Amino acid sequence: QVQPVESGGGLVQPGGSLRLSCVADRRTFSLYTMNWYRQTPGNPREMVATITPNGRTNYADSVTGRFIISRDNNKKTVYLQMNRVKPEDTAIYYCNAKVNTLEYWGQGTQVTVSL
Repeated sequence: QVQPVESGGGLVQPGGSLRLSCVADRRTFSLYTMNWYRQTPGNPREMVATITPNGRTNYADSVTGRFIISRDNNKKTVYLQMNRVKPEDTAIYYCNAKVNTLEYWGQGTQVTVSL
């Protein structure tokens, strides 16, 4: 079992941009629905963005128009382009890979939006 691995988190100023990456080194990566979730202390994990195997995307209302999810099946990687970030985007961001009843989570990457 290979766990997804996130990268790209860090400190960014309000209004800035950041790109998160997640590698899920699985032969059947192209069959997975890939998701980004985020979590802040004391709150449940919330879905941020989803991309299906055929490229259909869905976003949380709070990030629609600012974040873009994409995938590169050849690189077995999913991306989250975060634009015009806000302090309320501060969270640990988790990558999730899902197919049928199988589901895998990454360890998370911290994103902090602050001056």
